[in-house]
Amino acid sequence: MKESGNFVYILRCADGTLYTGWTTDLQARLRAHNAGKGAKYTKARLPVRMVYSESLPSKNEAMRRESAIKRLTRASKLKLAGIDKSGV
Repeated sequence: MKESGNFVYILRCADGTLYTGWTTDLQARLRAHNAGKGAKYTKARLPVRMVYSESLPSKNEAMRRESAIKRLTRASKLKLAGIDKSGV
C-alpha cells in the first residue's frame, strides 16, 4: 500500500550517520535513496534504512519539521527514532 501525504523522515546510513528529509511518498523516497538517486549525502553511505517517519498536514509543515529535526543533536535524533545511545 502506498503511503502518500507529507512526511518527514530520518534515515540511518550504513556508516551509522543520520540523514533527515521530507517527501510525499516514503516508500518511493527510500527506494530512490538506496538506488543512489536520493541525496548526494546518502549516495556515498549506502544502504540506508528508514528509522523514523512522521506525517504532517502540509508540505510547509513537513519542511518546517525537517528543519527543526536537523537542528537537534544526534542524541536527540536517536531518541526520537527510538534508538539507544549505543546506536543499535
